Amino acid sequence: MKIKRYFFSFFLILNYLVSYGQQLPSVKLKPFFQEVKTEIQLPEGAAQNVLKLFSLQDEIIAVTPQVLYKHKQGKWKGKTGNTKYLSAEIDANGNLWLLTESFLQNEDGSLKIPLPDQVQGDSVLSFFWEGKILHTGTPNGMFSFKDETWEKVKETNGKRVNAIAQDREGILWVATNKGLLKRVPKEWQNLDKILMAIGTEERYFDLHIPKGTNDLIFSAPYSVGCIANDGNHWMWSGKHGLPYGPVTTIKSYNDILWFGTNKGVAKKDDKWHYYQGKRWIPHDKINDILPIDEHTTWIATPEGISQIQQVEMNLEEKAAHYEKIIAERHNRLGLINFSHLDVPGDLSSSRTENQDNDGLWTSTYLAAACFRFAVTQSEEAKKNAIRTFEAVERLETVTGISGLPARSFARSTDLVKQSRSPHPKKWRPSPNKDWQWLDDCSSDEMVGQIFSVALFYDLVADKEMKKRVKALVKRIMDHIIENDFQLIDYDGKPTRWGIWQPDSLNHSKNWAYEKGLYSLELLSFLKVAVYITGDQKYEETYRYLIENHHYAENTVEAKIYGPYENGFSDDILTYLPYYSLSSYARDDQYWPYFKKSIERTWRVCQPDRMPTWNVIASIFLQKDCDLEIAKEELELFPLDLIDWNMTNSHRWDLVENDLVGRGGQRQANNPIPTPESRIFRWNTNPYQFDSGVNGSREVSGTYFLLTYWMARYHHLFK
Repeated sequence: MKIKRYFFSFFLILNYLVSYGQQLPSVKLKPFFQEVKTEIQLPEGAAQNVLKLFSLQDEIIAVTPQVLYKHKQGKWKGKTGNTKYLSAEIDANGNLWLLTESFLQNEDGSLKIPLPDQVQGDSVLSFFWEGKILHTGTPNGMFSFKDETWEKVKETNGKRVNAIAQDREGILWVATNKGLLKRVPKEWQNLDKILMAIGTEERYFDLHIPKGTNDLIFSAPYSVGCIANDGNHWMWSGKHGLPYGPVTTIKSYNDILWFGTNKGVAKKDDKWHYYQGKRWIPHDKINDILPIDEHTTWIATPEGISQIQQVEMNLEEKAAHYEKIIAERHNRLGLINFSHLDVPGDLSSSRTENQDNDGLWTSTYLAAACFRFAVTQSEEAKKNAIRTFEAVERLETVTGISGLPARSFARSTDLVKQSRSPHPKKWRPSPNKDWQWLDDCSSDEMVGQIFSVALFYDLVADKEMKKRVKALVKRIMDHIIENDFQLIDYDGKPTRWGIWQPDSLNHSKNWAYEKGLYSLELLSFLKVAVYITGDQKYEETYRYLIENHHYAENTVEAKIYGPYENGFSDDILTYLPYYSLSSYARDDQYWPYFKKSIERTWRVCQPDRMPTWNVIASIFLQKDCDLEIAKEELELFPLDLIDWNMTNSHRWDLVENDLVGRGGQRQANNPIPTPESRIFRWNTNPYQFDSGVNGSREVSGTYFLLTYWMARYHHLFK
């Protein structure tokens, strides 16, 4: 009999190694360019309204209404003018000209050109030097200054002249509100009377001829276009990727185009990029753009200058960046969650405070630390994992109720934030009065803790720590089983979301949404308990729930979606149990149900571009579930973890879904690009147009770390 059991066990192990140990799909990691925003600080006390930016020789010039600043070798020098500056331009010889209320002057003020009587400085919309001839655009036409005399160009009479440019063949181009004008040697032509598309509405805002070309790029009310010298013209509107307009500023560097608007700035290289909101720029109105090199651009706004720079890095360096942020601002008594910013956007005002789901997000960090240690054998990772496990363990021991975790805890002397959730939660004293804990534990905490402590048990824990993990899992699972598959709170009643009871899940309309999800959760808990404790009563309970209450069948519909409400926040509660089942139930006779469940869930979630789900689905199904997209999303994830307001409902390139999201929010048909959406993303609606909390908190980046190190551990990233 023993021999038969031995061979049966050997067969199971061999089968596992063949099916699960086979070579998984993988993608190759390589350095990439991470976009980084840096605020360029003008001298202390300087007005931040930067009107124009120029690069001359080895200096950058910033023109503000009061002062002309020059930046060299990281330092600013300011030169105060006697009059208010309204704008500035550079002539063909590299000389700077400054516009004031009544004249144009050169940089040192030694030469001044009075404006014509019909023009005041604030009505000058543009000016351009054609050799020694100065052209000035106004709301009522263009004036040219030649031989000390101003003359109005009659062909522009009654037209608003927004921009003037000249190509290498000497053709002068003028952008007006009544046509795109072209001056050829013998005549003026209005191209809107000859060739231009009706969609331009005869209105043009800016003109730009990229260096080294003879192509004219122009902006119209709903598009930007190019009259190409070689005849390969193009026209881009919202359907081509132009995020917004009209474009009021066009600049270029080699093949990279920049488009400034009154609501952000767009970049076009091989893709479209959009920078709006305080994650990227201090103010949405773009005054000017200065591409400095292929990877560095300065953006001038009424509230200062942003530098947007591409910095080469790899994902491991990016992970180290987030670890540093967590160490500096996100560790509260071992619990890891977002921090509050008393002054929005000001990281120096950061402070930690309790959150309702400290247990779940701390668990994601514990899992990330475990994977990191398994990959790198880093002592820092091991130390972080042990510290975080002890915090997760304390969530249960602090309550004084065996097997009942808290949502969060604090010292008894700490000020705590009261929960504002729809379901009231209260702070309770620990038995020894040293601590206080937040009651009404949710399935969120349970999912995170069971998932992460199993990883800690496998990847980090020594013999003594394994005993603690085993005891913790046993207490929690005994509490659930002995209380009819419920978490019983301080008041003796079930918690709001701690119910896995068969009658409730299978027969109550109040639990119709959670039926499949909670069946999946509990079965994964039991499989972890069987593995860690070796106690067969958990296996018997597992089989009882499946054979008598259809829990395995229930899991097939774990993901709820249209025509029902799609709750993106529940996806993490679905995928973490999938991972546990993938680890501990792969040889189970009920595995086909779980496989069918994740195939269905992944089919629904695949368009969401959520990298954690891509990675877990790939591990579970042993195939490539969009791993390239997972890698790309990790590369796109912002370095700035402040939860800024991100507004996208005004955009032209995002098609709105006729159906609103959960809570009635407007949403797009496709996910909002990661750098342009809210940072708190992987358990939120990726399609939601407008979101964020106005920079009042910084998130921790644990979602990135979990995905990256999990993929590394399973050799999905090489």
